[in-house]
Amino acid sequence: MLVLSAAEMQGCDRLTTERFGIPSIELMRSAAKAVAEVALQAFPRAGRVTVLCGKGNNGGDGAMAARLLAENGLAVTVLLLGSSAELKGDAATAWGELEEAANCKVFAIGTAEELALHGDAFDAELIVDAVVGTGFQPPLRELAADAQKRVKQSGVKVLAVDLPSGWPADETKASVDEDVFPADAVVTFTAPKPAHVFGQLTRGWDQPVVVAPIGSPDEAVISTLGLGWTGSAMEMVRRPRAADSNKGKFGHVLMIGGSFGSSGGKEGAAVMSSMAAMRVGAGLVTAAVPETALAVVAGYAPELMTWPLKANAEGQIAAENLTDDEALGALTKGITVAAIGPGMGQSADTMKFLNSFLSRTKMAVVIDADGLNQLARQHDTLLAQIAKERTVVITPHPGEMARLAGISTGEVQAKRLDVARGFAMKYGVIVVLKGARTLVAHPNGQVSVNTTGNPGMAKGGSGDVLAGMIAGMLAQYPDAPERAVEAAVYLHGLAADMAVRKGNEHTLLATDSFAHFSHAFRISNADDSGYVWLQGRPRGRRTGSGRKR
Repeated sequence: MLVLSAAEMQGCDRLTTERFGIPSIELMRSAAKAVAEVALQAFPRAGRVTVLCGKGNNGGDGAMAARLLAENGLAVTVLLLGSSAELKGDAATAWGELEEAANCKVFAIGTAEELALHGDAFDAELIVDAVVGTGFQPPLRELAADAQKRVKQSGVKVLAVDLPSGWPADETKASVDEDVFPADAVVTFTAPKPAHVFGQLTRGWDQPVVVAPIGSPDEAVISTLGLGWTGSAMEMVRRPRAADSNKGKFGHVLMIGGSFGSSGGKEGAAVMSSMAAMRVGAGLVTAAVPETALAVVAGYAPELMTWPLKANAEGQIAAENLTDDEALGALTKGITVAAIGPGMGQSADTMKFLNSFLSRTKMAVVIDADGLNQLARQHDTLLAQIAKERTVVITPHPGEMARLAGISTGEVQAKRLDVARGFAMKYGVIVVLKGARTLVAHPNGQVSVNTTGNPGMAKGGSGDVLAGMIAGMLAQYPDAPERAVEAAVYLHGLAADMAVRKGNEHTLLATDSFAHFSHAFRISNADDSGYVWLQGRPRGRRTGSGRKR
């Protein structure tokens, strides 16, 4: 799924009508149908609805949706912020059809004083925000600004049409400084805009953000932003395995990491990464850990194979493990993907091991945690060397990214998209820049944004699980590494979201998500109508007509 700018979305609508012959009024009807259906699904208990309409096409979507909601038995009040005489084109047609249907209470509001007279309209069970949409340039003014304040003060649930009114469509920040309408669900059309994948548009992280197809053909959806969505990669992993499958078809992951000794114990990191690789479907997983940590790691799961590595005085991996080609060959025989770094430590001896392993092997590799910190200390010379002729994935959090790029963490967070994309293109690696809205940046400049995950994941072990998942997916899909990484990132957040719904954000452990992997693989991010849920999940479906109160 491509992410389109506001201008590109307007071009898509124009192309749909002019080249493909689909009348713009039909696009509006389809958009209104989507608004009504999402309202019924996401807010099944709402019986009294107020629809706030602006004078543009966003307001036209709202007017048509209001009529459909009333046909479903809801008590609907519509407030047009402006004079109906000012409406043009499809918006005027939509308003005329609404007045002719006469199944809603309809009022045109010209002044703040008139809006105040309709204060009871803000005491509804749902407010549909159809004031302004993608083409709007902030800030909100006059009646729209007054309505925004009233909606915010009301505390009523809000469904935003296209975007929460006032939010710039092309914004890539998580939040904006301008006053915007609150939202508890968002439904947009055809394709997401940057704000839909980057912005915290809703009051809760698990509330719905939905993309609904309204008739534009794929040929009309054109973008030069180089932005996509990680959830699109799930089509690949949901394909059933062949009946004659065997473990040899799904790769062998070598997990290198862990430590246990005078520098402390981090053997759990290697365990979590290894288990994650197995849980996502890798055929075989071997954990190569210091011999001092072997008993702990081996005792975690009988399915996990282990390989003892000599430990240095600090209990970390010693450089002497790779003194000759025979030792390296024995360690890497049959290996499809190596993941290196979780819990490995940062001693000078371990750095020598890392350098030797990376410079003398050619299999796909995932570098995480201490492996990244070791790379950062070498001023990126090794990274440029090892990324030739193989897939290299790095999984930094913002602090690690700052050390790798030689900038501050603040600079990374201020320019996440530019930093991830620039680094991936410069070194030919896949960058998974972790955090809220994790980015997956590819060497060709394409970046996919992840919309799963929750604040409960801000806890030790989460990154170790992700590294293992990425390695496990790469082992199964060596011919599609970009999609494999994106699917792993999406699944990681989705499984954690499911785990939180069984508990809460404070008590979530990284390994709690393992119990939800199976469900995460099966669940679809699209419903029967083809609506794609970028965020949140439908809590139930209620459609049809004749619902009376």
